Amino acid sequence: MRNMVYNSKIRESGNKTNPQDLRPIVISGSSGVGKGTLIQKLFDAHPGRFGLTVSHTTRKPRPGEVEDVAYFFVSPSAFSSLCSQSALVEHAYFSGNYYSTSEKTIDDQASKGLIAVLDTEMQGVKQMKANKSIDARYVFVKPPSFEVLEERLRVRGTESEEDVQRRLAQAQVELEYADSPGSYDKIIVNDSIERAYKELEIFVFGLT
Repeated sequence: MRNMVYNSKIRESGNKTNPQDLRPIVISGSSGVGKGTLIQKLFDAHPGRFGLTVSHTTRKPRPGEVEDVAYFFVSPSAFSSLCSQSALVEHAYFSGNYYSTSEKTIDDQASKGLIAVLDTEMQGVKQMKANKSIDARYVFVKPPSFEVLEERLRVRGTESEEDVQRRLAQAQVELEYADSPGSYDKIIVNDSIERAYKELEIFVFGLT
């Protein structure tokens, strides 16, 4: 039923070059793998077709982050309230904070005639796949090697050594899950941002 709502609202936008499959797109991958860059390239290349959902988080804003753009920054008690109201389609706990996607932020994109794009971690993917009211397509962005992923995390210099090790440990778990049958509809190895983007674009638009 929800997918029929997405389809009808998006078609009403009059955009004749939409992807053939109009379900929300869930893009997952380890921190530092480049999924954010791929998502931005998709939005830049196809303006007015996609809408990025804004997640809720209990962590504090970082310099330059804007409320309702980067995240909805909420208190732990407000987050708990959202959970108790079943307002969240997925949530995850990482590095001392909670992150989540609300059902409303997905609906908001459809109401604008946009295809919702979610940047979601493995825990969220598992929850969404178990949530029968959400019909989506799932993409996993994979590093060319574990060593390359570690190098990318260290080069960007935004985490402490403890955080780097924590993210690498989580990445190993995520890679193992991605290798299990039926976990994702598409796995893209980001060994070249241009090549990986083309592969993503082909999948999103159903091209051959």
